[in-house]
Formats: sequence, structure tokens, C-alpha cells
Amino acid sequence: MFKNHIKIAWRNLRSDPKFSVLNILGLSVGLAITLLLFLFISHERSFDTMYAQKENIQRVLLFTDGDQGEETWTNAPAALAPAIVADIPEVKKASRMYRHNFGGNAFVKAGDEQFIEKDLYWADAELFQIFNVPFLRGNGQKALDKPNAVALSQSRALQYFGTIDIIGKTLNIDNGLELEVTGVYEDLPSNSTLDAAMVGSFKTLNFYKNPSWSNSSFETYIYTVDNTNIDEVVSKIQTTLNKNVVKEDQWYSFGLQPLEEVHLYSGGYLDSYSKRDGDINEVRNLTLLAFLILIIACINYMNLTTARSQKRTKDVGISKTLGASTQSLILRFYTETFLITGIAIALGIVLTIVALPFFNDITSRTIVVAEVLSPTFLFLLLGVWIITTLVAGSYPALHLSKFSPKEIMNPSPARKGAAKLVRKGLVVVQFAASVILIVSVAVMYKQMTFMQTKDLGFNPNQVLAINATVALENKSEDALLNKFKNNPIVQSVSLAQGYPGLGVSGRTLRKNDQDESGTNLQTNHSDAAIVDVLNLKLLAGQPLPRVKQRSDTIVEVLLNKKAVAYLGLSPEEAIGKKINAQLGSNAYIRGVVDDFNFTSLRAPIGAYAFHNRPIGEYKNYLLVRFRESDLSTTLSTFEADFKEIIPGGAFDYSFLDKNTEKLYEAEQRTAQIGLIFSILAIFVACLGLFGLAAFTAEQRDKEIGIRKVLGASVFGITKLLSTDFIKLVGIALIIAFPLAYYVMNNWLQEFAYRISIGWEPFIFTGLCALFVALLTVSLQSIKAALRNPIGALRKE
Repeated sequence: MFKNHIKIAWRNLRSDPKFSVLNILGLSVGLAITLLLFLFISHERSFDTMYAQKENIQRVLLFTDGDQGEETWTNAPAALAPAIVADIPEVKKASRMYRHNFGGNAFVKAGDEQFIEKDLYWADAELFQIFNVPFLRGNGQKALDKPNAVALSQSRALQYFGTIDIIGKTLNIDNGLELEVTGVYEDLPSNSTLDAAMVGSFKTLNFYKNPSWSNSSFETYIYTVDNTNIDEVVSKIQTTLNKNVVKEDQWYSFGLQPLEEVHLYSGGYLDSYSKRDGDINEVRNLTLLAFLILIIACINYMNLTTARSQKRTKDVGISKTLGASTQSLILRFYTETFLITGIAIALGIVLTIVALPFFNDITSRTIVVAEVLSPTFLFLLLGVWIITTLVAGSYPALHLSKFSPKEIMNPSPARKGAAKLVRKGLVVVQFAASVILIVSVAVMYKQMTFMQTKDLGFNPNQVLAINATVALENKSEDALLNKFKNNPIVQSVSLAQGYPGLGVSGRTLRKNDQDESGTNLQTNHSDAAIVDVLNLKLLAGQPLPRVKQRSDTIVEVLLNKKAVAYLGLSPEEAIGKKINAQLGSNAYIRGVVDDFNFTSLRAPIGAYAFHNRPIGEYKNYLLVRFRESDLSTTLSTFEADFKEIIPGGAFDYSFLDKNTEKLYEAEQRTAQIGLIFSILAIFVACLGLFGLAAFTAEQRDKEIGIRKVLGASVFGITKLLSTDFIKLVGIALIIAFPLAYYVMNNWLQEFAYRISIGWEPFIFTGLCALFVALLTVSLQSIKAALRNPIGALRKE
């Protein structure tokens, strides 16, 4: 029987090619979008599943009070890891991780060649014991046991040496530090939170020799024994903290985060080193988008099939008269749907593979074709096939099969009206879903435009950040600074520890000695020219002094308005006041600048300080504000100046405005994906509308012929056929707008600085939806209106 149903289904497909193309094209596009989104979602949820001991791995979190409540940091003090291993039996291993120069690039010299390395980490030997990373050369368990040791990923080994047989070879870091290669490991997968291309031994650093409880700059992972009560471990960590740090100096507390939550559930956490951060909200939004588009595609199929099935009522009636059961007819309709969705899925897979490189570009992910054809994904695909068949085929199968032969052969007006009402309802649902998508994308782009054009309190345009680490190692930072000052293209130049958008040092600002909690203060070791380079607005006092003697023990500080407000002072009152901010006992406020957004606009402005304390923090960046000119010529000039002072040094730079844009990569990615797929969703919806319009025109063929004979114009007939569909789109807009407003208003709550939604996205979306619908329906309506009425009037 099933074989006969397949034959009938195939015959029906061939008998009406226009219907078949519309149905298969709509379903295949919808399924291709769904498959791409499911690939992304599957990739995001697969993070860190490759580690055999993942259930026993936890990341240490640090909790502290900020201006807007409690903040969560992903870094901990260097002294924590060895202390909890010694004190807590459940913690078998712990490893600290520190990204080179707090996230800065490293200059690596291999033989006579110089490279810029963006992914150099320093870690304890236990890192490769906690994470079972496969080693190709060397012993991963002992690779980082001794100081001045380094392990390289396979790709870096090939890049630096051309081979992986490099045990015992040496690398020079930042023109100073010599490291011996002790291991080569497999490249870390793209779905691993660990993204290190090189890992140096933590024992090499002063942080290892003198671990502190105050400097929280080290991502820390622990490995616990099986069936450990994590709450008890957290309590014991607090006991260890109490033992080592007096209560008044405890500006933080600790928590633990399971490894399986690190990638997707760290949104809003500060100071994460990994560049592979995910966002559970993005995954949820794209999951909703995938189901919306799948529903739109299924409704499209149901609409077209229901409309077309009216032409097959006699066929169904004859089948019932000859003894076909309701179950047999249901199976027949489902078989046809199964065949169509099967063809659509096959075409959808092809479209998915073709679109994968483009999809990887906009998502910044590396999803390979093998994942599309993996057993897990093919099993998921089978599930999508079955669900799509059941959903898309439900109405035509269950609707037509339940009527008696008499009712099918002579359908009552009520039954015709019910079928028509269902089709209209499906059109409304389909367009409502599409409108919600478009409004959401419009609001996202409006918010993105707002963030890109908002006055940040500083000017990131025409500013170049040059990595000056090599200059510090060579003691040639003053020569480099002067060289750039004398360049006529340069307006101003400054040496600084960091810049807005890049993490600097975290300290605690206190009003007085009785202020136990204080507030978080970001501090940036810089010079006097930082105000000019960033175009900061000086509210009171003076910039940092241009010349500072090495014997001078006074620390001058430039605070922002937010920090001064915390102290309960006006900008003018703050000048000359002593400051309690872990900058030494002789730190004084020299000037006050207006507030500026030094982090993402998701967060409110916090307290910030520039200072000239020479101990502990290095000015790793040369910030250069340059005049507008030919960019390639400017960069060539700057590179020549740089290499004149530091021959053989790698010229590593970035633009401040581009760094600022990177803060919103997740939102931009979601908006891009939403825009592209919303357009495709509208395309799928219009395919259904096109088919329904064709069916309606065919049903009313004789009526149109009579109207034309009686003198009706093409415009009048087009208006007659189009009005009903435009009404449906109007109803869809009325339903969709409140839902879209609710969803996007909730999304905007994630931003401290946000737009008011306004009417613009709704007016734009409404006009677009009406225009596209009118255009789609009008094409069929005009075609019907131009048809010769004689042919229609001759029909039986």
C-alpha cells in the first residue's frame, strides 16, 4: 500500500509542476535556514564536551561590589590555587592561566624570523592534567613542570619551525625571555573554551614566585574528586580566604562555575581571557528564530496543499466510495507530504553546504561540512523530517479525510467557508511571525546605530594603538615616543598601559579608612598626553605632569567624574585631595575628566583613573592620534618610524574605533543573521501567498470573465482580488506589533544605554510587509485580469 501511495504522490507532483516547485522551494529554503541555525546552536552547545573529565572541572569566579551592584569576575588572585589544593581534600588539582601582558600580543622570535602571537598563555603544569589535551610530542603531564618551558600547538609549531619535531628548540619572547619547547599538542578544537596557541610555564613569571591575594588577574580552574558537593567546596574556599586575608582587606568572595556553563553562561562576567565567549541568550534567540522559520515553511506548505486539495475532492470522494478508509487517506496525504519534505530536505542540505562558508563569516565560527553529515546531525535531520511531515501534512490529511463521500462530492458552503477561514488564519500566523522577525531586526539595527554614533566621552577615531612591549624590553620607549612626536602626521602621542575597550588594572577606591567595601576602580598607568590623544574633557585641575623624576614618590592621579562623585566631592573640590585607591600613601588627585564609556554600553560608566605610579604596571601601548591622510601611506610611515627605533621588531597595531566595535560583535552577529533570515522568511511566506493568489484567481476564473465582459477594468479586478489578502496582512500586523514590542523591549533591558523603540520600526515593517504582499498578490491578480474571458466562460 505504501508503495502505491508513493506512486500516487509522485504522480500528483508531476501533474502540477507550479505547485510542486513552490512547495519544494519554500520548504527547502525554510529547512536550509533551520539547518544552518541548528548547526550553530549545536556547535555552541558542544563547547568543552571533548574533555573526558569535564564533570569534575570548575572555574573559580570572584564576586565583588560595583557601582551598580555585585560584579562577577572570571579571574582570581595568584595565591588562591596553591592554597585551596593544600587546604581542601576535594580539590585534587588547580591551575592558573594568565594571558600574556593581560591580553596583549607577544613578539616571538624563532631563529631569524619574528612573529606576532595573539594567543600566548602562561599556566601551571596542572593545566594539561585537568584538560586532557592530546600531545603529539613531549609529555603533556610534565611539559610545564620547569621554568622557561613552553608547549606549542601543532599549527604554531609548523608556522614557527616547519615541523613538529622541535623538542629542545628555543623561542625568544619580547626580545628578552628565552623559552625551551617541551611539548607539541594538537590544535585545540574550535568548540573549546581554551584557545591557547602557546602555553608557557607559570613558574617563569614573578607572579609564581610572589603570589598575591590582592591582584586578581588569573583565570583559575580546579579539578575535584567524583561526587563532590560544590557548595561545601565554596564554603571551604571562604575558610581558606579568611585564613590568609584579614576581613577588612577582603573586597571579594569566591564561587565556582561548572565547565559546561563557562561558554554560554558567562554573559556579563568581567575579565574573561578566552575570545570564544558565547551567549545563552543568543542561542535562545536563534533557536526561536529557527522554529519560527520552520513554522513559516510548514504553514506555507499547509496553505498551498489545502488550497490545491480542493481540486482533488472528487478524487478523494471516489476513493471513499470505492472503500478507502479514513486511515488510508490520512496515510496517503502524509506520504505525499513525506515525499515532498524529503525532496526539500535533500535540496535544503545542498543549500546548507553551499551557504556554510558565508554563514561561518557572519557568525565568526568554524563549522565544517563534516558536521552537516555527522551521525548526530543526520539523526537530528531525521527528526526534523518527521516533525515537518507531521506538522505540515496535518491539516490537509486530517481535514479532507474525515468527510463522507457525499459531503466531499457536494461540499456545503459551511465546509468551504471553514476551509477558507483556516487558510486565512494560516496566512495571518505566517505573516505575523515574519513581521515579528523584521521588527526585531529593525530594533536591533537601531540600537547598533545608536551605540556606534553615541558620544562615548572620548574620540576613538584617527587613533592607532601600537604594541610597545618590545620598546620597553629594549629601554627605548622614550626614543620611540619622541620619534612619533616629530612626525608631522601625528597630532599627539601617549604611552599608556591600555585604552578604552581593553582591560587595565582593577583596584578599590575608598572614601576613607572606614569605607570597608569601597567601589571598583579601573586604573591606567599613562602619561600627560593621554587627555589629548583620547580627546577627554578636563573638568578641573591639570593633566598628569609631562616630566616626572624617577626619585619623585608623589603619585598624581586623574579621576573621572564618576569616581569623584563616589568620594562625595565636586571636580573642583577634589583637586589636591589625597586618594585611597591602593596607589600608595602619597597619591593625590591632580585633575578630573568628564565621564567616558571605557567598556561596552551594556554597562553603566564606572570609576576610572589615570596615574603615573611607576611600580608594577607597564605602559605597553603607544597611542597615536594622527591627522586625516591616505591610510596606507600613514601606516607605512608609522611602521618605518617604529622599525627605525626597533630594527627587526614586529609592527603590531590596531585602530581604537575598530576595537570599540568589537565590544558589540554578538549583537551585530545576531542582527546580521536575523536580517538575512528574516528576508528569506518573508520570501518563503510570499511563495505561499503567491500560490494562494493563483489558486484564488483560478477559482474565480469564470467570475473574472463575466466581470470583464460587463466592462470591469484591469485595475478594478486587481483591486478585487488583492483586497482580501491585504486585509489578512493588516490583521497580521495588528497581532505581531504588540508581541514584537514586548520581545524587543525585554532585549533592550540588557543595555545600560538604550534607545526607545519608537514607531519607526513598526511603520517601516508595516509598509514593507504590505508592499511585498501587494506586489506578490498583484502579479497573479493582473495576470488573471488580463486573461481572455472567453476561455473562462467556456469552462464547464
